[in-house]
Amino acid sequence: MRSGVRLGVDVGTARIGVARSDLHGMLATPVETVPRGAGDVERIAAIVAETECMEMIVGLPIALSGNETASTADAREFAGRLADLGVATVRVVDERLSTVSAHAALRSSGRREKGSRSVVDQVAAVIILQHALDSERASGRPPGALIDPHEGA
Repeated sequence: MRSGVRLGVDVGTARIGVARSDLHGMLATPVETVPRGAGDVERIAAIVAETECMEMIVGLPIALSGNETASTADAREFAGRLADLGVATVRVVDERLSTVSAHAALRSSGRREKGSRSVVDQVAAVIILQHALDSERASGRPPGALIDPHEGA
């Protein structure tokens, strides 16, 4: 397992959930929800600097059928924008059902959905990042696919 802080990024149309790992890549925890729009990439770059992050893991919302959707293309484009910053490497991973799992986890903890919109994005980012960390630990290989900043997404 590589050492270093990683960020998990759940890209939505209105909000972006951000989570981080510890230095040893064992545990993912929520960081914040960034509003989608002007300044979003810059805010994530600031979080990278604050946490001394070595890598960002961006979730790709693949359909259950395995097909890519408009949301998948949007997440790829966003991952390319992050990679273009050059502040940390960017990898994309399949994140099927992470938001559904996040809603279920919040419901089981007694949180009402109405007041949990911004929190659910952070929980989804935690789920994406924890899955990537567990995958790397099990396989010995970095998760997902590396985004080349010169090619975009």
